[in-house]
Amino acid sequence: MRITRLAATFGAMTMALGMAACGGDDKGSDSGSTSTAKSGIVEKAASSKKLTIGVKADQPGLGLQTGSTYTGYDIEIGKLIAKGLGVDESGITWKTTVSANREPYIQQGQVDIVVATYSITDDRKKKVNFGGPYYIAGQDLLVPAASTITGPDQLAGKKVCSVSGSTPAKKIQTDYKTAQLQQFDSYSKCVTALAGGQVDAVTTDDIILAGYASQDQYAGKFKVVGKPFSTELYGIGIKKEDTAGCNKINDILKAAAADGSYKKAWDDALGKSGKAAPELDASKLTNCS
Repeated sequence: MRITRLAATFGAMTMALGMAACGGDDKGSDSGSTSTAKSGIVEKAASSKKLTIGVKADQPGLGLQTGSTYTGYDIEIGKLIAKGLGVDESGITWKTTVSANREPYIQQGQVDIVVATYSITDDRKKKVNFGGPYYIAGQDLLVPAASTITGPDQLAGKKVCSVSGSTPAKKIQTDYKTAQLQQFDSYSKCVTALAGGQVDAVTTDDIILAGYASQDQYAGKFKVVGKPFSTELYGIGIKKEDTAGCNKINDILKAAAADGSYKKAWDDALGKSGKAAPELDASKLTNCS
């Protein structure tokens, strides 16, 4: 009888330990969900005071790397978001992204957020979440100053350059199929090809093209056609499941618009462009759920 009682007691203890290890009770389940929740940017910023932000490195006025320094409007927006999350500039690690790797970088955790002329689309929202938009752009064309191209309806048979995986490239493929689309991994390569006469036009968002056209080495050589043929909502990409982080980004943007720091970000990066600072349209901010 004594042996039987001891066996029963040992069996009960073993079962209890097994349940605890497997999260079989309510407490274990809650602990797991809390751990998952803490994978978001709000919790990471609060605990580590650090953020890795994916940005472009070859877009003058938006995201441009010179040595180890990044400058531009997207960089200023990144700083603004980091500050709202309680992270100083010294706690930011900038990581260069290109259009084709923005979703993988977010999904793999190589970056915490992406601020890289990142258009919000239904297809991308299947893979990542977006705060914003913080800017509304329009797809346009950059052409040589002497070009007779005045809009996308004149692209038949023309060599048009854009970036692989970008929204502008996809629009040319679907809406202007008679154009000869050339694709590179960066807009700077497209602009170099335009300068060398290898392509007839470069297409992406108007503000990106204006940045290239205003560079000293291209002064007077190019012009932006000025006939936008799309609306692009620039968002801030984060992990798909990070609803709290998405809502926090939107709150930061609204607060920045109210206190003037949103306008200051534009003025610091693009104040000399001649283009007026945008106003944040809170009605267009994403539904993060």
